[in-house]
Amino acid sequence: MNFPDLISLASGYGDFPVPAVALAAAGPTLTAQGQLPVSPIQGLPALREALAARYRAQGARVTAEQVVVTLGAKPALFALLKTLLQPGDEVLLPTPNWFGFRGLVANAGGTLRTLPLSAADDYALTPEALRAALTPATRVLLLSNPNNPTGRLYQRAELAALLAVTREFERLVVISDEIYDHISFGPVPLPSLLEWPDPLSQHVVVNGFSKSLALVGWGVGYLIAPAGLAQACAAWQFATSAAVPVLSQQAALAATQAAADISATLRTRLAPARAYLLQTLAALPGVRCSVPEGTYYAFPDFTAYLDPALPPAEASARLFTYLKNAGVELVDGATCDAPGFARISCAVPEPLLREGLRRLSAALAALPVNHG
Repeated sequence: MNFPDLISLASGYGDFPVPAVALAAAGPTLTAQGQLPVSPIQGLPALREALAARYRAQGARVTAEQVVVTLGAKPALFALLKTLLQPGDEVLLPTPNWFGFRGLVANAGGTLRTLPLSAADDYALTPEALRAALTPATRVLLLSNPNNPTGRLYQRAELAALLAVTREFERLVVISDEIYDHISFGPVPLPSLLEWPDPLSQHVVVNGFSKSLALVGWGVGYLIAPAGLAQACAAWQFATSAAVPVLSQQAALAATQAAADISATLRTRLAPARAYLLQTLAALPGVRCSVPEGTYYAFPDFTAYLDPALPPAEASARLFTYLKNAGVELVDGATCDAPGFARISCAVPEPLLREGLRRLSAALAALPVNHG
């Protein structure tokens, strides 16, 4: 097989085929004569109700009026941040975390503060650490569960302990980015933030269809928030963009209704690739890697290969430039506040994954290993 000069294991999108049920749902509208229909700005009522019903089945108290369908998950996050943040407001972000949050917060006018977590204890976020990090200026606590890039899942007992703290801060809004929620390899279903009582109207979930339900490129996300906040976000969307195209929403509705089957298919396809990735990383000298419980990433620690004479971020950039020149592209963990770590996706065709990891192994073998 002829491989490209550069194999990317850095993409946030999987190479999954579009589910047949989604294509079938969108087809009749695409082939109908006349103009395409236009959706209400909040989204099609049927999709909003299906999403609300999905969370009610998990024990949440959610109505369709709390759901706003957006042009992807990033627009949902931006609408929330733009609506919530005032000058001087801070967003608290446990790290490592997705590199895109920083730009969203900055463009929404907020100030980002990080709460560093450690691979040494599997990125545990304790109530004590959270309470110490929250201040009167903290307007938003931004979580991702499962976490991108680490693959860490925060389960029911952990979330319950954290929410006992957040209820002490009445002005605080907790936004949970749950876009990888169906890509979970643990024995217990991942809980949603919406499953907890919310007496202070603090809980918001952002989600989408490109990661867990294979609608890559269809541009559908959503937010679920207290009704007043949801209405304000819909107003922001009306003033700044447009409703999600009906074709995409029809596909998303079909994917929502078939979510269990679609996500099971993805997990079955990902399982051997995930196992191969973790096996390869475990064999690399000096590399440590927590076992990811969710997402299709691993987040190994390559700090043993950094040049100790350089600042960590510079040494990290140099390492990943070297690897790219060797023919394999990874996400530099420094962009996620973890220099020397790497986000590696296994959601690529198997031959490319194997060749990319072969190139990675060969490139690292040519470097000295710092055991200090």
